Amino acid sequence: MKSRYGLMGWVLWGALLTLGLVGVWQRFTYGHHLANYGSFIPWGLWVAAYIYFVGLSAGAFLLSSLAYIFKVKALEAIGRLALVVATITLFMALLSIWFDIGHMERFWYVFTRPNFYSMMAWMIWMYTAYFLLLLAELGIAFWVAPAKGERWLRVLGVLGVPLAIAFHGGVGALFAVVGARSYWHSALFPILFLTGALTSGTAFLLAVVARFWPDCGEGRRQLVRLLSQITLGMILLDLLLEWSEISVPLWGNVAPHVEGLHIMLFGPFWWVFWIGHLLLGSLVPIYLLARHPDNPKWAGLGGALAAIFFMTVRLNIVIPGQVASILPGLEGAIQHPRLTTFYVPSAHEWLVLAFVVAVGILMFAVAKRRLALFGSASEVKR
Repeated sequence: MKSRYGLMGWVLWGALLTLGLVGVWQRFTYGHHLANYGSFIPWGLWVAAYIYFVGLSAGAFLLSSLAYIFKVKALEAIGRLALVVATITLFMALLSIWFDIGHMERFWYVFTRPNFYSMMAWMIWMYTAYFLLLLAELGIAFWVAPAKGERWLRVLGVLGVPLAIAFHGGVGALFAVVGARSYWHSALFPILFLTGALTSGTAFLLAVVARFWPDCGEGRRQLVRLLSQITLGMILLDLLLEWSEISVPLWGNVAPHVEGLHIMLFGPFWWVFWIGHLLLGSLVPIYLLARHPDNPKWAGLGGALAAIFFMTVRLNIVIPGQVASILPGLEGAIQHPRLTTFYVPSAHEWLVLAFVVAVGILMFAVAKRRLALFGSASEVKR
């Protein structure tokens, strides 16, 4: 039975990769012509996927730092797993945004011709430093004796925590400093990006641990319970901040900001917020994690739902902020397919994203096979 499910999984992965390769071929052949974004909405699905995967990476890394820096014994067993997840999801994020840029072959210009007045340039330099730090931590965690590696992991973790906070908070700041987009122009955005990273990253690790960790008794249940408690707390904190971000402008009737919120809450894609984010990504996980915190089956499902549907949060950041008019009537001044504020990701955009996900699954499968990602239940201590 187990081998049958494994075979089905690989068949589905093969189909995902095949479809993804079609999207990649289209991207290299036709450029951006098959994507549905345009002049008024230049950022679409791939940008949302980019900030989603970056959040998973930052959240997983910050959780690993609890083990290595603060000596949280109950999390030490998943320290290496968290580092691998952080590295893979960071690569997926960079791959997503690479497909989005106009001249993909010029990505290296930011290293040779940087504009140090650009927040994006600083963010990319921080990504590079963070990626190198992750590789160093992985090397020490897996190939250096624990007695020697523990000290270096702690040192690198101390360096990495402010770096992870800076670069993911910087992603939020990249949106927040766009003064022409009132929907994004909020001092709370960098904080929301950080809490979102911890929420989605911890939920994703909970789902992975619940699915793949060896079933050796009480130790596994303790680890699932701890991750459930952290995930539940982060979901509630993130919802509290989101409530503040939504309710204050609506109460004050701040016109430019309210337009974007109305699009998100009551526009043609209202269900992305109410059903995707609030119901399936928040309320159902809250119930499962509160009711079954130490049950790998139900807690793992709650973590998976919270992690997967957090993508809707990223979509609701990227899209409504661009749909809201900068200048009323501008979108109707000239009629052209690329001059519209209505955006739905095209099949081509989904195919490219399928390729990114397939690559991430393959990287995880290789890491799972080659590296000792999952310890025994006896490693979990309080």
